Amino acid sequence: MTGLRTISTLNPRGKRILVRLDLNVPLEDGQIRDDTRIQAVLPTIIALLEGGCKVLILMSHLGRPKGKKDKNLSLYPVAERMTSLLGKKVIMSDDILGMQVLRMVDKASEGTVILLENLRFDKREESNDPSMAKELAALADCYVNDAFGTAHRAHASTVGVTKYLPSYAGFLLEKEVRFLDKVLSHSGELIVVIGGAKVSSKINVLEFLLPRCQKMIIGGGMAYTFLRAQGISIGDSIFEPDHVSDAASLLEQARKCGVDIFLPRDHMVASRYSETEKGEYVETISDGKMALDIGKKTITEFTDICRKATGTIMWNGPMGVFEFSSFQRGTREVAQAIADSKAMSIVGGGDSVAAISMFGMNNKFTHISTGGGASLEYLEGKELPGIAKLRRNK
Repeated sequence: MTGLRTISTLNPRGKRILVRLDLNVPLEDGQIRDDTRIQAVLPTIIALLEGGCKVLILMSHLGRPKGKKDKNLSLYPVAERMTSLLGKKVIMSDDILGMQVLRMVDKASEGTVILLENLRFDKREESNDPSMAKELAALADCYVNDAFGTAHRAHASTVGVTKYLPSYAGFLLEKEVRFLDKVLSHSGELIVVIGGAKVSSKINVLEFLLPRCQKMIIGGGMAYTFLRAQGISIGDSIFEPDHVSDAASLLEQARKCGVDIFLPRDHMVASRYSETEKGEYVETISDGKMALDIGKKTITEFTDICRKATGTIMWNGPMGVFEFSSFQRGTREVAQAIADSKAMSIVGGGDSVAAISMFGMNNKFTHISTGGGASLEYLEGKELPGIAKLRRNK
């Protein structure tokens, strides 16, 4: 269905397998705040171990160290958490490459799991340097990519290494592609729920999905660029002046396509962007006020649409500043309505995933994507470089 070479066609027995994962987890004072990304890749790791592989060499990035070692971005906490979740020791390598790593792999007993240090400590990673790709490939007999979150990046560990090793998709990457393909090829009811702060980061996906959906709900900060395009007062609410014309164009395209676009009708506003603000509900935003969440009437309208859906709902982006308790109602109730619906529900984007994790709703959706930027680019109809190299016809 996805056209990918997957690990279901790989016999791992006796093989050294290089596995690219997305273990870019949120850290606070050296502690992992959310291990969702680690748990998501466990099925692939377990399958390869149970298949009798000689050694698993796991690799990932963490944060943006810009080619320099940074002890605050070490993968050591990830190795410890993975050891706990697997119930099997994950050996942490002090280095990414070099003689120490080669010796560690050569001396490994059957079923050993090694995690290389943060790939982005080496500046060659992000530039897709062939020398780094060759060194990584020299560690293994084959390569598995289970890092959908970085599949839109042409890096040494996602693209370069595929030139030198037989390459396969892991279970998570395959699952991500399968569900997003369902959105793109969907012929029944498709409702798109889009939020977040910026139109600029999502205008391409909005334009691509517009003719494929029946209804589009737009909330969050980006909604106020659309309201500004309609000449509606937005007070001091966030908006992007350079994209007002893009918003107006999309609204006109929707009219021509017969697609209903739903925007906030009322708002929860405050005088400033602060966690201590309590906010108030208004229908018209006055100067000196900014919208930080959708209003009660809008919540009722948006949730009613979502709850009645029976086809597919694609949700990307919160409805307001859900991180502040006074302004999370819109996001929480829309999330609950999507979860309560009979529709296939697909959630993408880091903020949406963070929100449902905060609300304790992780198990209430059909699929939660681990890739924010990758999901958006895939939904724009782009072929992601890390995925293109795993296609069966490549």
